[in-house]
Amino acid sequence: MSKLWQARFFTTVNQLRDLPDTKVPEIAFAGRSNAGKSTAINILCNQKGLAFASKTPGRTQHINYFSIGGAHIAQHRKDATIVAEIEVLLVDLPGYGYAEVSGSAKLHWQRLLGDYVQQREQLAALILIMDSRRPFTDLDIQMLEWFAPTGKPIHCILTKADKLNRNDSVNALRQARARLDSYVDEDGEGFPFTVQLFSALKRIGIEEANDKIMELAGITEDGPAIVAELIEMEDDVDPPAPQ
Repeated sequence: MSKLWQARFFTTVNQLRDLPDTKVPEIAFAGRSNAGKSTAINILCNQKGLAFASKTPGRTQHINYFSIGGAHIAQHRKDATIVAEIEVLLVDLPGYGYAEVSGSAKLHWQRLLGDYVQQREQLAALILIMDSRRPFTDLDIQMLEWFAPTGKPIHCILTKADKLNRNDSVNALRQARARLDSYVDEDGEGFPFTVQLFSALKRIGIEEANDKIMELAGITEDGPAIVAELIEMEDDVDPPAPQ
């Protein structure tokens, strides 16, 4: 059983000043609306309704926190003893990239996400969710370039891999690795970027993603490896063309 299955809602915020005053590592999930971010979180945590997917894409503009460790933490957020039991916080960042979102909402997203990924000391790593058929949109690249200077790891999850045939899957992974390898610091050293294929529908890459997240969070699993008894879901509505 994966420790991610212990995830419980902790809190939601819409302003940086309201971020929780916790010291544990945070693993943040970012991605374009309809890339399958909510699906990936729910599958990895084995909970169908943990991460909320809005019926109006791009509408959810809050940062949602889920705790690992600390039983019933959502009901006792002010209990210092229970809060101290948290091992890691999973952070669901607002989806981005829909043309229907207003200019003010886009500006709020830019400020909220940009400041969070660049300045949040507790943020240990970023999980960047991208549709394997259309990765590295302009906004995905913006997210990479916001976060890369921190020197912290990024793990890219290429979702909906079941939509690709074998050759296309191999090519998508190869091209993504080459793209990530092109990012270097001022000394010419590469950043700690990794990538994998993933499909909730075909159960591709679930254990790999789980193990990577646990590694980035610095915590170990209890008991045997996760088993494939996960809920079935996959965001399968193609997003409109990028702006």
